[in-house]
Amino acid sequence: MGITSATRQKPSGSADQSSVTAQPHLPQGTGRQRAATQGTDLQRERILQAAAQLFAAQGYANTTMAQIVRELGMTKPFVYYYFRDKQEIFETLSWRPAVDCFTALDFAATDPRRASEKVLEGLERLIRATISHHPVAFFPYREPQVYRPEYIAAQKKLAHHFYERLCPLLEEARADGDLDFTETKITALAACSLPGFLYSWYRPGGRLSPDEVVAELTRLASRVIGLRTKN
Repeated sequence: MGITSATRQKPSGSADQSSVTAQPHLPQGTGRQRAATQGTDLQRERILQAAAQLFAAQGYANTTMAQIVRELGMTKPFVYYYFRDKQEIFETLSWRPAVDCFTALDFAATDPRRASEKVLEGLERLIRATISHHPVAFFPYREPQVYRPEYIAAQKKLAHHFYERLCPLLEEARADGDLDFTETKITALAACSLPGFLYSWYRPGGRLSPDEVVAELTRLASRVIGLRTKN
């Protein structure tokens, strides 16, 4: 998901997860909508889905608000009621897969499973989230120049949140004798690069189903982290 920094930071402890996953604040002058309702949420989704198709097909720079409006069959004021501009739409679309990917290791503190099981499930979740959010999950790889500094900072915070969980779990699983690797940070980055490079080759409707792609990439990730097979 775009930024995959594995810089080790101080553990966040019992900090509220919402402070990590909250969508970045938008500049003043955003859309006029103030209170969300079921009806307004549906309208926002219509706009987001129409824009996602255009962004995926022709890129951010070549997509205009006028084109989004035509795709919806609505008026510009309708779109501007919900979103300030196309950059806000683009960032809103991108934030959802970022949260799903970078919270893939958020297991309950009372989860009794071995660290290796959590690592494997977390990597599987990361891969599945990347594929399930196609093509939106690939926007940060294809057009990283679009995002505001505030958005990039928030995404880095999410990435740190993920790696602060992955690296200790890898080391715990190695101490348990379940994994065989040398460099923790390199191993973590290498395993996560498998879904990271999906943007360059994954296409829906290929020979393998999405579930089969997830299973194959998870198997490959298990080899990257040195999972010891049990005889």
